Amino acid sequence: MTREELIAAVDARIAEITKALDKLNDETAVDVVVLFDQWEPWHEYLVGERVRDGDKLYRVAQRHTSQPDWRPASVPALFVEIAKPGEIDDWKQPTGAHDAYSKGDKVKYGGYVWTSDIDGNIWEPGVHGWTKVD
Repeated sequence: MTREELIAAVDARIAEITKALDKLNDETAVDVVVLFDQWEPWHEYLVGERVRDGDKLYRVAQRHTSQPDWRPASVPALFVEIAKPGEIDDWKQPTGAHDAYSKGDKVKYGGYVWTSDIDGNIWEPGVHGWTKVD
């Protein structure tokens, strides 16, 4: 096999793997986070793409070209973290409809676990639309 043939074969295999990753639902994707591309600056990201940063997986919320100080965890308007099923994350202030909480979502806030009573919930737990779990 020539060098060019080997490169073509590797590229074809990478394309197959990428296509298979795109078909995974979020619940499965978080279990294989290491297979997703690492976030990088100066990359054009499209809405819906998934990218990892460290050991966390994120979905792109807005099309953009990343900048060095726009890491996923620090720019919630651009990226939404994908949590592992059954894991209860700390409450984060939603920045819009793309990351608002859905009815039934659970969060940790103020030392308690809260369940969202409504879809599109942007309120802080204890203010409106949340029930404290005993």
